Amino acid sequence: MPAEARRAIERDQARSEVLVCLAQFAAIAFFGVFYLVTPKAFPPDVMFEPVPLALAAYAVFTGIRLWLALAGRLGPVFLGLSVVVDVAVLMVTIWSFHLQYEEPATIYLKAPTLLYVFILIALRTLRFEVGYVLLAGAAAVFGWLVLVLYAVVTGGEMKITNSFAEYMTSHSILIGAEVDKIISIVAVTAVLALAVVRARRLMERSASEAHAAAALSRFFAADVAGEIRGADLAHRPGEAALREMAVVFFDLRDFTPRSARLGPEGTIALLAGFHACVVPAVEANGGVIDKYLGDGVLATFGAARPSETHAADALRAALAALEAVEGWNAARRARGEAPVALGIGVAAGEALVGVTGVESRLEFTVLGEVVNLAAKVEKHCKVALRPGLATAETLRRAAAQGFAGAAAFDDLPAERVEGVPAPVDLVAFGPAALARA
Repeated sequence: MPAEARRAIERDQARSEVLVCLAQFAAIAFFGVFYLVTPKAFPPDVMFEPVPLALAAYAVFTGIRLWLALAGRLGPVFLGLSVVVDVAVLMVTIWSFHLQYEEPATIYLKAPTLLYVFILIALRTLRFEVGYVLLAGAAAVFGWLVLVLYAVVTGGEMKITNSFAEYMTSHSILIGAEVDKIISIVAVTAVLALAVVRARRLMERSASEAHAAAALSRFFAADVAGEIRGADLAHRPGEAALREMAVVFFDLRDFTPRSARLGPEGTIALLAGFHACVVPAVEANGGVIDKYLGDGVLATFGAARPSETHAADALRAALAALEAVEGWNAARRARGEAPVALGIGVAAGEALVGVTGVESRLEFTVLGEVVNLAAKVEKHCKVALRPGLATAETLRRAAAQGFAGAAAFDDLPAERVEGVPAPVDLVAFGPAALARA
């Protein structure tokens, strides 16, 4: 399991200990109030009342544990000790009943107070560590065995009986009843331990997957990551969905000769500046970065998630990227660096979106003629000497989708675009200076 996922589980367990302490304080308060308001059946001249003493001692111990939990200093040794103390306080309280009521020890064997041991065991499940559940169950079984043995040894003439009626109406001891109680404690402990083991495995798997999903979102846009995690086609390579979308190719011109002059660090800095212009423009307009192509970026609109404004969003993103590059060039000139040139190709239409590859290496991608057309239109920017070109169909769709920036686009005569069999109606945008900066 990734270290970060393990740390997340440990943080959750630390919070669980605080929750356990708060639950115990609530129980102490409830039993304290309940004890105060209920009539007392023991003799008024009894030597001591064990319940207030037990609750007070338990409150002090729980307070110490809460302080350690909040301070992050609640180690496994003290945790194990606290589990034993929880059960021990309950058992000592039950044992003291025969002193309080001045009756034989066998009287406490019929006390329903033993049922609270199941609450103590159940509280241990909040930490999702099976060892503490088993420890609580083992302490309860051992404690009750000690109380039963004490009652048998000190019972004097109180006989052991096989009659349930005699057991309920006298001070006799029914061994079968005590065995039933122990079996119940063991069974509940075993079931809860099994539940904790299964829940722990599920929690670890969930934490690992959440960590993987967070890492995935760093490499994919949120929409793409969600599509990969949630869509059926994420599990069936080769299948695809047909969607209306817009595709935008961004290219940093003259990258190869620049990178040869800049060296590794300068090349990475150049790409970082380019991405800092393009990526925010795409994401701010609802687009998704599909791929980083070295000195290029492939962005899609309406692919990962269907969009009614895909063409308008794509053109807005293209214009925003050009504006960002102009600002970047101004900063580069101020530092004495050469400005950069850009090429952008935009096309809208129907394309396939799906998962390609094999089970060991998959890729979420877009396929189809509109993708190829956008790539070829971007390359044609060098011929048209404009930084941005879009198909006239894209502008038409954008206008129908509420795009109000048509004035920024210049109609071009139908041109032959390399790799496209028929002439393409294109519109150009952006100052020519950005095509040859």
